[in-house]
Amino acid sequence: MSEIPSDLKYTKSHEWVRDEGDGTVTIGVTAHAAELLGDLVFVELPEEGAEFDAGDECAVVESVKAASDVYSPVGGEVVAANELLANAPETINDDAYGDGWIFTLRLSDAGEMDDLMDAEAYAEHCENEDH
Repeated sequence: MSEIPSDLKYTKSHEWVRDEGDGTVTIGVTAHAAELLGDLVFVELPEEGAEFDAGDECAVVESVKAASDVYSPVGGEVVAANELLANAPETINDDAYGDGWIFTLRLSDAGEMDDLMDAEAYAEHCENEDH
């Protein structure tokens, strides 16, 4: 399995969350998810200003194999979407935790971050899921 950055939080549905320290979080899909999906060919981004609750469907990533919903790990308002992905969805395959981010949210409840998994728990989740 690919490296799982320890400075991020994770969901069981394979999203990662980076706390930017200013009330916003950046969200993407994990390298593990990108690996399972295969080469991504399309990303449907959330619109700026859209509001989501934790667990809401907010984006779609499509590969040659399948389409997969992306869920908002926490609630908030979309303040940025990664427009680079519109023309280069494969960026998620190449750099899931860097340039492959999907969107940034302004948190409505920072306490929701406590409900997410750390890298160790996520690695264990992926291992158990693969069996």
